[in-house]
Amino acid sequence: MSVLVKPLITEKMSALSEKRNQYGFIVGRKANKVEIRKAVESQYNVTVTSVNTMIYSGKSKTRYTKTGILDGRKNHFKKAMITVADGDVIDFYANI
Repeated sequence: MSVLVKPLITEKMSALSEKRNQYGFIVGRKANKVEIRKAVESQYNVTVTSVNTMIYSGKSKTRYTKTGILDGRKNHFKKAMITVADGDVIDFYANI
């Protein structure tokens, strides 16, 4: 199981990273705050001051198409908001 699945790169997260030094990640559903802190600190070489987690439940979706009604659902996921120390910056575009 991977602790960090992918970083969240949205306009809202960009504003939070500039204003509050907070970054968002999609993490594994069974990962706890200590594991998330260690994974971020080792992968990005920053000092993490706090970790907030939230679990999103998958919503059911229905589409009306030419061939009929399609039912499905989005995936469940866990999101972690990481606050790093002042002066530390995570650059997601550095290794592209």
